[in-house]
Amino acid sequence: MSARAGIVVTGTEVLTGRVTDRNGPWLAEQLRQLGVDVGHVVLVGDRPEDMQGALAFLAGTGVSLVITSGGLGPTADDLTAEVVGEFQGRPSAVDPALEQRIAVVVERLMARRGWRADPDATAAGVRKQAQVPGGAMVLEPVGTAPGLVVPPSDGRDGPTVLVLPGPPSELQGMWPAAVAAEPVQQALAGRTELRQETVRLWGTLEAELAVVLRDHDAELSGLEVTTCIREGELEIVTRYAPEAQPAYDRLGALLTRTFDHTLFSTGPTLDEIVATGFAERGLTVATAESCTGGMLAARLTERPGSSAWVLGGVTAYANSAKEQLLGVPADVLAEHGAVSPEVALALAEGARARFGADVGVGITGVAGPGGGTADKPVGTVHLCVVGPEGPQLRALRLPGSRAVVRERSVTMAMHLLRVLLVGGPPA
Repeated sequence: MSARAGIVVTGTEVLTGRVTDRNGPWLAEQLRQLGVDVGHVVLVGDRPEDMQGALAFLAGTGVSLVITSGGLGPTADDLTAEVVGEFQGRPSAVDPALEQRIAVVVERLMARRGWRADPDATAAGVRKQAQVPGGAMVLEPVGTAPGLVVPPSDGRDGPTVLVLPGPPSELQGMWPAAVAAEPVQQALAGRTELRQETVRLWGTLEAELAVVLRDHDAELSGLEVTTCIREGELEIVTRYAPEAQPAYDRLGALLTRTFDHTLFSTGPTLDEIVATGFAERGLTVATAESCTGGMLAARLTERPGSSAWVLGGVTAYANSAKEQLLGVPADVLAEHGAVSPEVALALAEGARARFGADVGVGITGVAGPGGGTADKPVGTVHLCVVGPEGPQLRALRLPGSRAVVRERSVTMAMHLLRVLLVGGPPA
């Protein structure tokens, strides 16, 4: 690609994992849609020397644009604007007009939230946020912090640096203005289309895929193929320039031909497939969960509009709750135990009947780390989906932590729903 960019995400709280980075991946995808390749997303703490090092590293890779996120607030550790100005050879100074605009925003925000603060401290914070490197372009605040477009000083080579705020809502709200800024447009001149396609397999090992790709490597020139496996799903993402479309067509045909028994999507995610399936078929669903504690209901209802087809769910840990809330027969529990295919079926049927749903889902298992027995060790999970065509039952023995067992159980339930709604490879 002729246009390339790098991203610096700042903040010790992000570096240490206390806050998950949502900006780096979001920016990388937005740039990809613009035809801009991203080679690096660098996380740094709030130390100026580390930020300088990250900027120098990215500049050394030959990118035309560096984007930073974070470090634009009023506190002492918010150093991005100053560091970027120094890196670009543009010392910072207070912009009085910007200072007044930020002060109005801060005053309005404090009044709306009922906050009170020392006037001198507030004024100092406003003044700090109004520090602008000489010759930089100001992007108006979405929150309280402005963005900046900082080109290298006269006589210097190197990338333009786009400085954006850290809160994702502010960064995303500022993005259209940032992309439209003339210096950013100049930095990204020459960009071309960068296509991306996704294929999803259920139950294929990465090693199997690797053998197939290696055997056909000569036919796939010009493709950047990356794979990721999570919870049994193998995601194949391919990026390529338009001239490599014939190579991608060959790859698509190869995957369809070789993995027809596991290929369940050529684009949409599992959650999107299930949501579309319920909407198009006009069916409703209710859940009854034991070991997953409502995680399936939460996943189903995460999508907007899910109230049209999700009627409700019950988390029933205790046997008494299974009996009283979902009608699981006491003799079934006594004879087979709470973790059994018979109870999974009763849970699914109970959820379907109690809510009047077309589809019922039951999950019961031993998530661990304790509670397992010789016959039912930790990781034993039974699932059932009951629909108009009858039940689908699955018994699992899952390795991993409690969180892993629960998450994989929910993913299996989603695949059972996918099979019921749209067919495709079995779960």
